[in-house]
Amino acid sequence: MVFETWFYEVISIDGDYANLKRTDEESDEIKMVARALLPPEICEGSKLKYEMLQYEII
Repeated sequence: MVFETWFYEVISIDGDYANLKRTDEESDEIKMVARALLPPEICEGSKLKYEMLQYEII
């Protein structure tokens, strides 16, 4: 199984969800992710790495 690495920025936080935008490729798509899946210390503008089914702040 091959796991890719993707990079995101937290665009906004809306209750129990955060809106993420990819930063490693051109895309206007916003991804809504449950905050329970994200590091608890995220805030708007946080940079994240998604790898091996986990998000971490970079």
